Amino acid sequence: MRIVFFASDKFSLPSLEAVRAAGHELLCVVTQPDKKSGRGLNVSGTEIKSAALTSGLKLYQPLKVNSKESADYLKSLNADIFVVIAYGQILSREVLNLPKLFCLNIHASVLPKYRGAAPINWAIINGGTETGVTAIKMNEKMDQGEIICYKQEMILAEDNSQTLGIKLSKSAACLLTETLDKINRGGYILTAQDEAAVSFAPKLKKEDGLIDWNASAKSIHDLVRGCYEWPGAYAFLNGKLLKIFKTSVFLPLEKKDGSNTPGTVIKVLKDYFIVSTGSGDLVIEELQIEGKRRMFTSEFLSGHKMSVGECLLGKK
Repeated sequence: MRIVFFASDKFSLPSLEAVRAAGHELLCVVTQPDKKSGRGLNVSGTEIKSAALTSGLKLYQPLKVNSKESADYLKSLNADIFVVIAYGQILSREVLNLPKLFCLNIHASVLPKYRGAAPINWAIINGGTETGVTAIKMNEKMDQGEIICYKQEMILAEDNSQTLGIKLSKSAACLLTETLDKINRGGYILTAQDEAAVSFAPKLKKEDGLIDWNASAKSIHDLVRGCYEWPGAYAFLNGKLLKIFKTSVFLPLEKKDGSNTPGTVIKVLKDYFIVSTGSGDLVIEELQIEGKRRMFTSEFLSGHKMSVGECLLGKK
């Protein structure tokens, strides 16, 4: 099939390669414009742009994908289908109607659960044990299109947003090639989403990573896992920002009396320290204190005196 591929996030890289390997005609790769990033505010393009250029594919980076100029260009490509995966702009009705067939989206959850920009993160933050990817025929409303097919994926106890994202990106590539084959053969059925089962996964904000020590140890552990890449889970220690990258729930041999204030350091060992929460205790295994690099807690403790009774706060 003649395909225009819309993507901006690295999540889409396996899918781009899968489309090429399957022998489809990639007419163009559409990705977000270059932008300034990093401390030096250097201008850089998306990883999808780099992959497209390396593969010799035609590239298009409209500032506004729904502009007349953009719509005219996309129409001129005469595509059978548009494939959209983590692109970053909402397509208008006019653009959605441009391909001969329709616009196909691969979303990183089993819809209608977790519609929105951060389904991987919220699935972990909310303590989920399974998720997946879904192929839908797009309409104008966010992630509300009819379902063509889906694949489920387990969320393992050791998964964080990075590791789960990698697994789902590979699953998405498999689902995409299978779905394109079904569409090409006309062997697919469209199923409306159950609106009664809808949940949402809005884009994460910096403040979403702030730890509330009154929550349970399990809930905070899931927050750390779900915010692993962005925005990062964090608290404050002696007025300094403390980012926390890896934790585990402490299971004591004896039931504690619950007298410790949530956020209080209750034990300091060679390789980690333990913090009291609203329910249970949390082992801090990897962190980064403001002004220093990221490190294992064992390294942090070798150069930083941590005492029982110190408090990790929710603000400076």
